[in-house]
Amino acid sequence: MKLGYTIIYVPSVKTSLDFFSQAFGFQQKFLHESGDYGELNTGETTLAFASHSLGEMNLSKGYVRASDSIQPFGIEIAFVTSDIYEAHQSALEYGASEIASPLQKPWGQTVSYVRAPDGMLIELCTPIQA
Repeated sequence: MKLGYTIIYVPSVKTSLDFFSQAFGFQQKFLHESGDYGELNTGETTLAFASHSLGEMNLSKGYVRASDSIQPFGIEIAFVTSDIYEAHQSALEYGASEIASPLQKPWGQTVSYVRAPDGMLIELCTPIQA
């Protein structure tokens, strides 16, 4: 078993793909012609987006939309980078809202938090030094 996908249900798959591509430099891997599903090249695990209409079809009893939630979910996606300050600023320039500016943690890692325009909580962090 391995983690294959993280799929985020969003108001606009294309808008989310564009944000993550522009803010962090990820390349679009796939966008279905319907616009209801798309993927980014992010490494071994695929980061994907699905429309709320697809989410409603898949999850007939409903779900909480990150885009409609006042507070970010208690779940995040984390991107590791050597230049956290540049990544943090880029995210803000492309429409993310700041949750926490870069701060060095006691274990030596620098971490910041932003919220994507689609509502997803994003951690930006430097690699953990062994």
